[in-house]
Amino acid sequence: MSTILVADDEKSMVEMLEIMLQREGYEVITAHSTDEAIEKIGKHELDLVISDMKIPKEGGGAVLRASLQRERTRPVIMITAYASAESAVEAMKMGAYDYITKPFDVEKLKLTVKNALEKRGLVLENLNLKKELREKSGIKEMLGNSAALAVVKDLISRVAETNSTVLITGESGTGKELVAKAIHAFSQRSGKPFLSINCGAMPEQLLESEMFGHKKGAFTGAANDKMGLLEVASEGTFFLDEVGEMPLSLQVKLVRAIQEREIRRVGDVKDIKLDVRFIAATNKNLTETVKNGSFREDLFYRLNVVQIELPPLRERKEDIPILARTFLEKFNAQNSRNIQSFSKEAMKMLEDYHWPGNVRELENAIERAVVLEAGQWISPESMPESLRFPSAEALAVSVPTGGIDMELHIGEIEKQMILSALKMAGGSKKEAARLLNMNLRSLRYKLSKYDIK
Repeated sequence: MSTILVADDEKSMVEMLEIMLQREGYEVITAHSTDEAIEKIGKHELDLVISDMKIPKEGGGAVLRASLQRERTRPVIMITAYASAESAVEAMKMGAYDYITKPFDVEKLKLTVKNALEKRGLVLENLNLKKELREKSGIKEMLGNSAALAVVKDLISRVAETNSTVLITGESGTGKELVAKAIHAFSQRSGKPFLSINCGAMPEQLLESEMFGHKKGAFTGAANDKMGLLEVASEGTFFLDEVGEMPLSLQVKLVRAIQEREIRRVGDVKDIKLDVRFIAATNKNLTETVKNGSFREDLFYRLNVVQIELPPLRERKEDIPILARTFLEKFNAQNSRNIQSFSKEAMKMLEDYHWPGNVRELENAIERAVVLEAGQWISPESMPESLRFPSAEALAVSVPTGGIDMELHIGEIEKQMILSALKMAGGSKKEAARLLNMNLRSLRYKLSKYDIK
C-alpha cells in the first residue's frame, strides 16, 4: 500500500483528497502547514507528496524542498488556485513531478497520482537492481566453470565497456536477460535505468505506447500524456526481450530509434532525442525470419552489431552440479528446509538429462525436489517424472566438448527405457518385455545388469 502525504491549509480540500485517495487504496497522512508537513516528511516512509503551493507559513516550495532533500526519488505534486505559467515553471524547475490547478478534475488527479507512483516504482526497482548487480558482480551470478560459459563471460566483459548494440541469442531458459543485466552492470551506464520489455507479451498498440509513449487523445483511453519506457530509460539501457516477436509496423519505428537516436510519441509531431543503449534477445533464428519476411533486414543488421550466443545446458554439463547446489541452497532458505545435498543417483540423473528447458527447467526441478524430499538428501524419487522416466529424445545425444563414454551413455538410455516400460506395464515384466519387443529372459538379464528391483 502506497503512503501519500496531503498538505493543505484548507480543511475541506484535505478531507476531500483524503477520502478520494483512501478509496483508491492508498494510506493517507495529512498536514495543514509547512512545519507540520516537513515534520511528517521526516517521520514517515512516504511514497508521494501532494502539497498546496500557498500553504502557510513558508509555502509549498518549502515542502517540495524538504521532500527532495529527504528522498530525491519521491514525486511531489503541487496544487494551487493561482494558475500562472510562472508558478508552474518554478515548481517544475524545483523538481516537482507535476502541477495541477484548482478546481481540478478528480479523475485526472487520480491518473496523475497513479503515474507518479508507477514512475517511482520503476526508479526504485532500477536502484535496487543496480545495487544487487554490483553486489553480485554481475558475471558471478552466471554460475559455472565450463569452457562454453567462459567464452560468454569474456564477451560480456569486453562488450560492456562500449556503447555497441548487442544481440543475445539462445534457447529459452538459457539466461538471456541475466546476460543483458550483467552487461549493463559493467557498463558506464550502470548508475542509470535498466528497463526491459517483452516484445511478444502484449498487443501491438499497447506495445507501441509502452515503448514510445503517447500524447493525450492519441487513441481511445489516452487521457493524458505518457512517457514511453525508452524515454524513462534515458542514459541507461533498454532491453528488448523476444525481439523476433515484434510486429513489422513497430520494427520500422525501432530502426529509426536505433539509427537516428530519436523517437516520436504516438499522436505527436515532435521528435524526442534518445540516449539509450539497446540490447536485444531472441530464441529465434533471425536470419530465417528475415528470409521469410517476418523480420526486417535493416533492423537485424542494426541489432546484430555484437552477438552473444548462449550455449544450452546440455552443452555445458559440467556446470550442472554447481547450479544444482546453488538452487538447493536457495530453496532450502525459501522453504525453511535443511536438505544436505544430492544422492549420487540423483546427481547422475541431473547430469544425464537433456534439459530442453535449460537452466530454468533445472531450477524448477530442484525447487520441486526440495519441497517433496522427506530425507536429508535429494533422492531420485523426489525428481520430476520427466527426469525419472525420460523419453529417448530427452537424453543427451550430442557429444559434449569434454567427450563422452558412449557405451555408458547408451546403457543409461537402455536402462531408462526399461524403467519407462515397467512403469507403463504396471510392474509386469511380461508386459514390459512385450512393449520393448524382447523376450522375458532378455529382460530379466537387463534387470539384473542394471540392478533394477
